[in-house]
Amino acid sequence: MAKRVLVTEPIVDSVLDFLRDRYSVEVGRRGSLDTEEALAEAVPGFDALLPMLSNPVTGRVLEAGDRLQVVANHAVGYNNIDLEAARRLGIRVANTPDVLTEASADCAMALLLAVTRRICEAEDYLRAGRFEGWEPLGFLGMELGGRTLGIFGMGRIGTALARRARAFGMEIRYHNRSEADPETVRELEAEYADSLQELARSADVLSLHCPLTPETRHAVDRRILEHMPSHAVLINTSRGPVVDEAALAEALHEGVIAGAGLDVFEREPEVHPRLLEAPGCVLTPHIASATRRARRDIGMLAARAIQGVLEGRPGEEIPNLVA
Repeated sequence: MAKRVLVTEPIVDSVLDFLRDRYSVEVGRRGSLDTEEALAEAVPGFDALLPMLSNPVTGRVLEAGDRLQVVANHAVGYNNIDLEAARRLGIRVANTPDVLTEASADCAMALLLAVTRRICEAEDYLRAGRFEGWEPLGFLGMELGGRTLGIFGMGRIGTALARRARAFGMEIRYHNRSEADPETVRELEAEYADSLQELARSADVLSLHCPLTPETRHAVDRRILEHMPSHAVLINTSRGPVVDEAALAEALHEGVIAGAGLDVFEREPEVHPRLLEAPGCVLTPHIASATRRARRDIGMLAARAIQGVLEGRPGEEIPNLVA
């Protein structure tokens, strides 16, 4: 009897072909399995689950998976999966580290440039037919050379962004739970900040690259925003709930900070209505990993983890298992 794999929504064709060559594969309609109830109803009878970050793989869902051996998340994060329940039930869990690092860092840099150089505002101005020629005070922005980039979470993506920023002449400060690798610190001439508050106070651009944990939920709140210089910019390509969205919207409207570039949101796909109207704000629909190569590699890493668990030999290592 063929092993069965549930993919919660369409992904890159080459990944689905890889799975279909080996297993019986069912692919859900986009958004149809975004609730606990729907996923718990769908998962019985499947040996493997390949969910998106939007799918709540709760204890109830895992318990409903009567044949489930592995959950391979189509994401580097896994805060949508109840790891404790998975361990208790003997279900392996995998994520997709490394393969989206460069794409995500590119996106963060793109947001940084779009906000600091007011690209979207200027484009809207031109498309509205208001451009009447060069003007000396039109759309003045921030040059990056000599400015400080503060990175909250100097992991793979934060480090990749720091390398890009150094090429623009930016100084690097960062805050982690512990100091970064000494070789990386020397390469980037990065300075450690003892707290997020200290980092916010000294950064011209504050970019978020931390995981979502109970400690980082709403880490950037009104208090942190008020510590930032009034000309400063916030970039978030990590997880939406790291930022108190209502507090950020008010801070932008009140001029507490100058701008923000956001690719993730607190209650996706909902976006706080005040953010939609906020000045100096560039918003993108969770596209940090949206390159052809990254999405293919994400899918293949998840598919290989499924293959490793369903067909693997005893003692064989699957490098992207997190539980």
